[in-house]
Amino acid sequence: VPSSVTSVIQAKADGNSSLLAETVTNAVVAANEKHGYSHIVAAATKFGANYLGRAGAQLGVSPVSDVVEVLSDDTFVRPLYAGNALAKVIAKDSPLKLISIRPTAFEKAEISNDSAAPTTETLDDVPPNELTEWLLESVSKSERPDLGSASVVISGGRGMKNGENFALLEALADKLGGAVGASRAAVDAGFVPNDLQVGQTGKVVAPDLYIACGISGAIQHLSGMKDSKTIVAINKDAEAPIFQVADYGLVADLFDAVPELTEKV
Repeated sequence: VPSSVTSVIQAKADGNSSLLAETVTNAVVAANEKHGYSHIVAAATKFGANYLGRAGAQLGVSPVSDVVEVLSDDTFVRPLYAGNALAKVIAKDSPLKLISIRPTAFEKAEISNDSAAPTTETLDDVPPNELTEWLLESVSKSERPDLGSASVVISGGRGMKNGENFALLEALADKLGGAVGASRAAVDAGFVPNDLQVGQTGKVVAPDLYIACGISGAIQHLSGMKDSKTIVAINKDAEAPIFQVADYGLVADLFDAVPELTEKV
């Protein structure tokens, strides 16, 4: 546990209703009423956005979303226009600040074995959620690392031509112990499911190594991967915008380059 974590609050709910944004919102509001926080922070994920807006409505606070830098207690930086501009936002509407942070913009907290164990508190007075019922969850199972946390990501775009050709990327990903991603163009074309989409309307990733295959480099896609430590682009179009952000670029046909790379890894 990171040494900065001093207490953990556990809120219990019936069945699987704890997975509902409505239930999480009730727990967040109840915890704030009990402790009177100065800041409530969530991850800038689809789930985080789902309940943070609800909590803001109940608490009467406007959330500041997708924060990439914290300047002070009430001043934050967030991207606009798919990351082409950065806005400095000062939250003045309430002493309480609600923010969601982009996880890839901050370093991981160091885990300390020497720090004292955090205290644990159970929150029992969470109002029940009576308007929404949890039915089921459909999750894609994969032996590969999760796309959002993988240290290596191999992504394909429209240049893959069809979904069957993503097997080339899967073979390389298996060799490197990485995950497979895709551009919005590949998802919209039906090549792969949308849970593999990387970009502004998909997942934001920042792996140690990102290999873009047959991806032109639209702004929407770049906003989801440009914080990667090392970016490699493989595209037969030498003028593709992806080469402007790539650390290494290979102008070649991916159907020749990827199998050769996989063989030599």
